[in-house]
Amino acid sequence: MPNPPDEQPSDPSQPAPADRPRRRRRNRRILVGVLITLVVLLVAVAGGAFYFVNRLSSNIERIPDAFDIPETARPTELPGDSITFLLGGLDGEDKVDVYEPGAARTDTIMLAHFPEGRDRGYLVSIPRDTYVPIPGHGENKINAAYSFGGPALFVQTVEELTGIRVDHLALIDWNGFQALTDELGGVTLTFDEETQLADDTTLPAGTHTLTGEQALQYVRDRKDLPGGDFDRVKRQQNFLRALMNELVSSGTLTDPGKVNGVAGAIGEAARVDEDLSAFGMVDLALSMNGLRADDMTFLTVPTDGTGMAGAQSIVVYDEARADELWTALKDDDVDAFLAANPDLVTGADVQ
Repeated sequence: MPNPPDEQPSDPSQPAPADRPRRRRRNRRILVGVLITLVVLLVAVAGGAFYFVNRLSSNIERIPDAFDIPETARPTELPGDSITFLLGGLDGEDKVDVYEPGAARTDTIMLAHFPEGRDRGYLVSIPRDTYVPIPGHGENKINAAYSFGGPALFVQTVEELTGIRVDHLALIDWNGFQALTDELGGVTLTFDEETQLADDTTLPAGTHTLTGEQALQYVRDRKDLPGGDFDRVKRQQNFLRALMNELVSSGTLTDPGKVNGVAGAIGEAARVDEDLSAFGMVDLALSMNGLRADDMTFLTVPTDGTGMAGAQSIVVYDEARADELWTALKDDDVDAFLAANPDLVTGADVQ
């Protein structure tokens, strides 16, 4: 299975921001895969740590007009107290207006769904090169939606693709990732075999506490992985799971000193929609009290590998199986779907 190229514009009419260093741009795209779930999941694991939630909320920028979509064009709300977040990683330069068309793309995309009861969650990665319909723009790579129309078109594209209403939007850039890992004193991972990092460092089999720099190199590697970008997504999910466990076990969320450092690092990297207020975050934390990393299932949307659309290398969307997944999420029947499709789940055995 060929690997999609690292640098392939979604549309020639939407050039990347000028004067962006190639490596910095690549790092930004790779690292956001780990960061984008933190706003949602850290609030969830915080439980009753209200100081942490309030500190985090005050540090995070709000996204204007994230749901500026005609109500008639949106899916209906799901019954009960289920909740769905759309998580997007921005590749835009630091000092550009990322809400302006063409200024940034969402090169990492995940849908986080917590069914009724909110005692478990499913995080579905959608590869950035997945070729899908974008409202008003025909078919294109899904990461072009944000570039074409900003947050609202990004939300509308995913809602029309999945048939699931998005309750909240979180956008992340890569700043703060390395600092966050170091704030925690590193994150511990266990490898069953020798593991290559992007800087050509090799970690022997066994348990390792990764520094911020090592974690960066772990989640950005692609060339050494047999599945390329697909395996890199699994590494990002694997690291995120370990990061959540570290936050809970280290006592960070009940230590005011550590809270300041962690909340500060996330606040530099995250944006959320205007409806997710400090009160809303506290309410979310209460409703998910007790949720842990082991209660999250990480998976990737069904695809048929890679292909070509004109001169573009794309990820081919498996519409039939994907529709089954979206229906299972809406009907709270995901476990049955995954029992029949175990290949979609990211387990503990990651390259």
